[in-house]
Amino acid sequence: MAFIPLRRFHTCVNRYQGNHKVQRFTCLDQFLVMAFAQLTYRESLRDIEACLRAMQPRLYHMGIRSRVSRNTLANANEVRDWRIYADFAHILIDKARRLYTDEDFGQELEDATLYALDSTTIDLCLTLFPWARFRKAKGAVKMHTLMDLRGNIPSFIHISDGKLHDVNVLDLLLLEAGAYYVMDRAYLDFERLYRIHQALAFFVTRPKSVFAFSRRYSHPADKTNGIQCDQTIMLRSFYPAKKYPEPLRRIRYLDPETGERLVFLTNNFDLPALTVAALYKARWQIELFFKWIKQHLRIKAFYGTSKNAVKTQIWTAISTYLLVAILKRELRLEQSLYTILQVLSVSLFEKTPILQALTSHDSQTLDIECCKQLILFD
Repeated sequence: MAFIPLRRFHTCVNRYQGNHKVQRFTCLDQFLVMAFAQLTYRESLRDIEACLRAMQPRLYHMGIRSRVSRNTLANANEVRDWRIYADFAHILIDKARRLYTDEDFGQELEDATLYALDSTTIDLCLTLFPWARFRKAKGAVKMHTLMDLRGNIPSFIHISDGKLHDVNVLDLLLLEAGAYYVMDRAYLDFERLYRIHQALAFFVTRPKSVFAFSRRYSHPADKTNGIQCDQTIMLRSFYPAKKYPEPLRRIRYLDPETGERLVFLTNNFDLPALTVAALYKARWQIELFFKWIKQHLRIKAFYGTSKNAVKTQIWTAISTYLLVAILKRELRLEQSLYTILQVLSVSLFEKTPILQALTSHDSQTLDIECCKQLILFD
């Protein structure tokens, strides 16, 4: 927790008057307890209370100044504004992105930033979470994420109800000139794509299986690399052509590994066609990120049923992930985030320097097969 910028955390608390009329259990205590629950995979409020009360003499040195009660924690999650922890998570995002600016993500784009945009659905029981109606008999919230693939750090996160369509999130993004935005076909909206083009940014996406276009020019294509065609096209249907009046680049690619035929649309005419295909393939890293946080953080089972409690838990989970990523970078650790989390989960109450705890074991003896999907975070 020494990696927490406390001054900026208290700024977030004061912005929303989080400690107004609070005598003992402050917002910092709440955050530390929720981070403890994330790092040690606590199942419930009662579980959190039992574990922390068993270690009561050591809580002061962990930064927790008050006695932990499940009723007090439940009330804090219910009434204290979730935006406190959302704002603080964005502060950690900014810090983590600066630490990972020199990270190599496998593509030569000079100084440009490569983003992957996608969302994941977190299912909820409609009986317990009636405010999260998604379908007739199903509840859910969505976590829309724009991930910087240089270091796999989320640069933008928006938590909404399950009914918000993915494409609407494009209206919330602050577009960065010269950046590349990689999206699947759920974000295919030509009016919004043209907005990206006008912002001098680039996009790579996939079209619907059938869409009307006219070919203007065919570029040379090396079919030995899987590129079947590389074309300059114009949209032909009335409304799409009105919304995107500029030429587009259409690339058809045959994946030599799977034999799958893929079609890409982009507004970049300078990159090699094979690089465009590789950029879209890199989008899979955000899917691995969603899988990772669902497996290793507590964002599928919740300690409270209100909207405020759910968002508070998700944002504290994201902050915990970012703190571990910052710790890994600043201490120059070679272990994966998975390994670091496992070590922390069993050593939180040990009076051992954190660097010693994370480097005293032989990481080479770990079974790589059990976490090979997490090579992404090394």
